[in-house]
Amino acid sequence: MTPALMTERLLLRAHRRDDFPAMTALWSDPDVVRHIRPPSTAEECWHRLLRYRGLWDVLGFGYWAVEERETGAFLGDVGLADFARPGLGELEGAAEAGWVLSPTTRGRGIGDEAVGAMLAWADAQPGLPPIVAMLAPENGPSLRLAARRGFRFLRAANHGGPIHLVA
Repeated sequence: MTPALMTERLLLRAHRRDDFPAMTALWSDPDVVRHIRPPSTAEECWHRLLRYRGLWDVLGFGYWAVEERETGAFLGDVGLADFARPGLGELEGAAEAGWVLSPTTRGRGIGDEAVGAMLAWADAQPGLPPIVAMLAPENGPSLRLAARRGFRFLRAANHGGPIHLVA
């Protein structure tokens, strides 16, 4: 079961079926995903929603939907996963941190608040694997967020293009 996390402005909660339209809009936006992957189709977004729900049952950790408490608006996804990425030793057996947030959150500290809540939850979990993130070297906002939250550069690598691994 996905634990709900509450911050001053946010609710991190399990993804729901009614998140699907907002998730599709987010993940199909070329500007949002330019440092991650090509824009997603609706079918890929549906699979992502199901995968996010299943991570919790299989791993005991996973992704949360980020909701603005005041408005109930879906703002994005934040969480931890093991995506079994081949050739990236630091990710083997690690909890891979990730976040994707709506452009409406830019400059508001929402990413920092959501990632901070996720990491605080992770710190309280005994036996959770080490946390590592995979970020595009040109993704300045995510690299700065990771640094603010204590991630440090491990090494450059290639996974469908250049990436930085941070822990």
